[in-house]
Amino acid sequence: MIRLVAISDTHNRHDQIDVPDGDVLVHGGDFTGRGTPDEIRAFNDWLGTLPHRHKVVIAGNHDWGFQISPENARAALTNAIYLEDSGVEIEGLRFYGSPWQPWFMDWAFNLRTDAELRSKWDLIPEGTDVLITHGPPRGILDRTVTLDDVGCLELRRAVERIAPRLHIFGHIHEGYGQTVVGETTFVNASTCNLFYRPVNPPVVLDLEPVRRP
Repeated sequence: MIRLVAISDTHNRHDQIDVPDGDVLVHGGDFTGRGTPDEIRAFNDWLGTLPHRHKVVIAGNHDWGFQISPENARAALTNAIYLEDSGVEIEGLRFYGSPWQPWFMDWAFNLRTDAELRSKWDLIPEGTDVLITHGPPRGILDRTVTLDDVGCLELRRAVERIAPRLHIFGHIHEGYGQTVVGETTFVNASTCNLFYRPVNPPVVLDLEPVRRP
């Protein structure tokens, strides 16, 4: 059994979080406020204090450095595996991560059209066990305080097609929680609430590794 610990949207408040041990720590993006070099280095230093054997991180809309200066940002993140439209296999589980989302207030990793979004989600390979995106799929843990469902419809269609065992995301702080739809467990792991207070505990999940030929 592989123990995953999921967090997201920590917004520089990572040192205020009690993170339980596990095999793989997954961060669903927005670990900084603006994605400055100093913020990235501070987050990386904190990751280095955690005991998890593996740490997997994607960027979110606040993590500007990974869009405007990707080589420098990635070089600063030495204590984690950074995924951006890419995947990695860890202890028998296939992870895939992507930061993109429907256009949101001129932040990072925004895409305007359904076609642009679909082109990103079409890159997700079949056989993905754990999908990590910053934003939620439409209609799943994506409801805002104004009762609007703001997740990505194209992502929802991709998830229904690929049917990962687990889909971890954040972005919509009010949507924190987990649910099961079809064959997939969905987790909105947003650590901060709507007021940017880190009150939501990490989500712990156990998955059996997959035996592949």
